[in-house]
Amino acid sequence: MASTETATAAVEPTTTRTEPPADDLHGVEAGLDALDAVQLQRPPLAQVLRQKVLPPVLGVLLVLALWQLVYSLHVTPSYKLPSPLDVFHSLQDLWYQGTLLSIIWTSLWRGLSGFVAAVVIGTPIGLLVARVRPVRAAVGPVLSGLQSLPSVAWVPAAVIWLGINDSAMYAVILLGAVPSIANGLISGIDQVPPLFLRAGRTLGARGLSGARHILLPAALPGYLAGLKQGWAFSWRSLMAAELIASSPDLGIGLGRFLENQRDSNDMSGVLLGIILILVVGVAIDLLVFSPIERRVLRSRGLLQTSR
Repeated sequence: MASTETATAAVEPTTTRTEPPADDLHGVEAGLDALDAVQLQRPPLAQVLRQKVLPPVLGVLLVLALWQLVYSLHVTPSYKLPSPLDVFHSLQDLWYQGTLLSIIWTSLWRGLSGFVAAVVIGTPIGLLVARVRPVRAAVGPVLSGLQSLPSVAWVPAAVIWLGINDSAMYAVILLGAVPSIANGLISGIDQVPPLFLRAGRTLGARGLSGARHILLPAALPGYLAGLKQGWAFSWRSLMAAELIASSPDLGIGLGRFLENQRDSNDMSGVLLGIILILVVGVAIDLLVFSPIERRVLRSRGLLQTSR
């Protein structure tokens, strides 16, 4: 009886020491709450303008200043390198003619609709290749090869197959963008921890349900990178197709406008076409993909929000 009481007395202090104090638990909870509060804070507008807007604006102004300097020094004849003011006058002419927005919208609509079609086609292809080993062995190298193939190479074939029409344009966009989107999703799925997949199967997420609730959310950062690259390929493919293919049925997009200015030997118009193509492509990336990417990374704790 005495030995039992002694053993019990010896065990009780040890058990008591392993329990964390209530004050420590409250301290940990307070620290986690503080971290959450910091993540929800948004930087002030002045800081955003100073860090995000001012640097690219200064970069553009620097390029314009160097451009004007080269023009003023007569490094090359003016018919080869017009001044920034000459290009601005070409932009004004398009605006006063009422054709500027029409030219931009023609290309923008083709690029966006072709990109959406590429997402619809490339996403299931990426899932299938990533999850089925025989398909990956057979199709994976083909996707990599298609991604490295210049989009302009598809234009002559698409014109012969489909004629000089919108179908040829969309075919070139799909052949350029689908491999990039599929490969981006494959890369994202390859980086998903196996623990996520096992947990999903344990909870009954298999097949399409597992792809929707486990694979795609877990692979979202890599998938978004593939979507951004897919948009870049879509836009470049479309410009290549518009530069080569010409038909009254196609209308005038940015690529066709650029080629028309080259035929007219109007260097101001050529530079204006190049600038418009660049601005539209970058604007879609900044206005659509960058906010989505920041939101996804921030929700996963991969993007630190400054105070």
